[in-house]
Amino acid sequence: MAIKTYKPTSKSRRHMSVVSYKSILTKNKPTKSLTYGFKRVVGRNNVGRITVRHKGGGHKRLFRDVDFKYNKINIPYKIASIEYDPNRTGFIGLAVYRDGEKKYVLLPKNIKVGEELLTSENAEIKLGNRTQLKNIPVGTFVYNVELKFKGGAKIARSAGNFVQVIAKDGGEVDLKMPSSEVRKVKENCFASIGEVSNEEKRLENFGKAGRSRWKGIRPTVRGTAMNPVDHPHGGGEGRQGRGRRRAISLWGKPTGKGQKSRRTKKYSNKFIVSRRKVGKQR
Repeated sequence: MAIKTYKPTSKSRRHMSVVSYKSILTKNKPTKSLTYGFKRVVGRNNVGRITVRHKGGGHKRLFRDVDFKYNKINIPYKIASIEYDPNRTGFIGLAVYRDGEKKYVLLPKNIKVGEELLTSENAEIKLGNRTQLKNIPVGTFVYNVELKFKGGAKIARSAGNFVQVIAKDGGEVDLKMPSSEVRKVKENCFASIGEVSNEEKRLENFGKAGRSRWKGIRPTVRGTAMNPVDHPHGGGEGRQGRGRRRAISLWGKPTGKGQKSRRTKKYSNKFIVSRRKVGKQR
């Protein structure tokens, strides 16, 4: 895989770069039976209020029904294609099971078309296979990790992401998350071997503001550039410091600069062995 760059034919082309999809993808159009139209949430909740800022607009997308449950146990399947999915950063592939059923799955790095994979408690420890954490050797990189047995893959699903198995004890497995947090998960949870595909996605440069808008990303304005009525960091003549010791959000909550923002009584605190490292320490 390689990053494609462009000749500086315009200001927006000068620094623009994209993943060279032509050398990777094997199919242009998705499988019709596994796709359908949908309305993107664009940061709104169930009553239409904005709960996540800086989202909206963007190109219309077709939804690919990707299987994160992996309910078909002990039935081998072959990867028939490597495809692009506009709704996620990793590549997806068409899995054709031995009984004829077809499903989309998230692909690992370096997978090839035609490879046969398996989801099973007794699956071989090889790239793309899916098995329980108790059967995976310490030090192995995994993705599509369950947090609850048969709860579906929840962790490490973005391009280039992986979780590392670092210890096993008392029916639980210690996992090092992409954020550097170490967390306990029950040993009967399933995980896929490998790292998520399209690891060079993070090296892309959009090149211009318009390309962000095509992707549904709206502009972000700094708090210090606002008026006092609009943000706690706003106001002052010319450029000013924020006037307070800690950076805070629009709603007065700690934000950025390595400050802890996790709720003290969060339900999953008991599963965390060591907190994620933030800021310059990482």
